[in-house]
Amino acid sequence: MILLGTSVLSLVFRRRRTREPEPRLVEVVRRMVREDVPLAVPGIVLQEVLSGVRTEAQFFRLRNLLEAFPILVAEQRDHVAAARIANACRRKGVTTSAVDCLISALATERDAPLLTLDEDFARIARHSDLKLLRVGEHAGA
Repeated sequence: MILLGTSVLSLVFRRRRTREPEPRLVEVVRRMVREDVPLAVPGIVLQEVLSGVRTEAQFFRLRNLLEAFPILVAEQRDHVAAARIANACRRKGVTTSAVDCLISALATERDAPLLTLDEDFARIARHSDLKLLRVGEHAGA
């Protein structure tokens, strides 16, 4: 399973002008969907993505699109792991957010790589067991 981060979903679902080429990452995620690669969305990422829309129509459309993905809801063990990640990062002088630590914990507790464009996760990964998936690292990408 691969977890999709907020930055990735925002890019995938962003409206583009018809002449605008699709970013490579969008092509990769669409191919993973077509190939039935197991993808999931942390619940807090679902909340972040839906919090960024302007109209009720956009909210409804985006919510329907995201229903295609399994949603990972945090359990007690994930919150405990998130606190451990935050503490490890803080000891190394790395500032993190509670949300990013929770997303990282959801990924590490399930041994699932996180696909993200957010460089904050690269800093977290240096001080935790978080595995990041970069575009081009997926077989066939």
